[in-house]
Amino acid sequence: MPFGGPGAPLGGPGAPPPIARRIPENLPFVARPSAMKRALILVPVVAAVLVVIGCPAAIVLTADGPDHTSGDIVALVALLACLTVVLTTVVALQIYLVSSGGPVLAAGPAGLWIKTRPTRGQAIWLPWEGIAEIRRRRWALEKMVVVKPRDPRAEGGLGAFTAIDSSMLKLFYGSGFTATLNFADRSEDEILAALRQFSAGRTAFNI
Repeated sequence: MPFGGPGAPLGGPGAPPPIARRIPENLPFVARPSAMKRALILVPVVAAVLVVIGCPAAIVLTADGPDHTSGDIVALVALLACLTVVLTTVVALQIYLVSSGGPVLAAGPAGLWIKTRPTRGQAIWLPWEGIAEIRRRRWALEKMVVVKPRDPRAEGGLGAFTAIDSSMLKLFYGSGFTATLNFADRSEDEILAALRQFSAGRTAFNI
């Protein structure tokens, strides 16, 4: 049996935390990203932006005046069409990046796998004894669980792209190891309850 119990990766005391290209799905509890939940939030945001920009411009351009022509309406429609394409592409790319990297979190009696980058699948294994604190935080529209390791060296050696990708999260929350709570296929309550159950008092919760 691998060191640390069922679902734990190979390794031993004093060894560097194992890193994987994506979170394994053989642990008792696995939370996966939900592209549908993310789209249901982001699509109305895009629509609201278009309305905020388009309505005032339409009012100005359709008002009676000697300087207004039918070409103004055509220009407005073209502008809104281009803006729609740009915003839709940005949203679709974001949804793809955060949803295509496999599970966001997996937990078991020995510890958990959690992503090291918010937009990619790379993940790190941390035993419960190696986790100093688990927090619940908010990043814009997203609720997150933030895992802070006891040993800060766990966040070293993960690559330059990982350091850049998670730098803002680490600046605000003290750790770049995060998982979404409200854009997963499990509910927020399910995720937090599973973490409490499997940690069995071996790590602190700041919820």
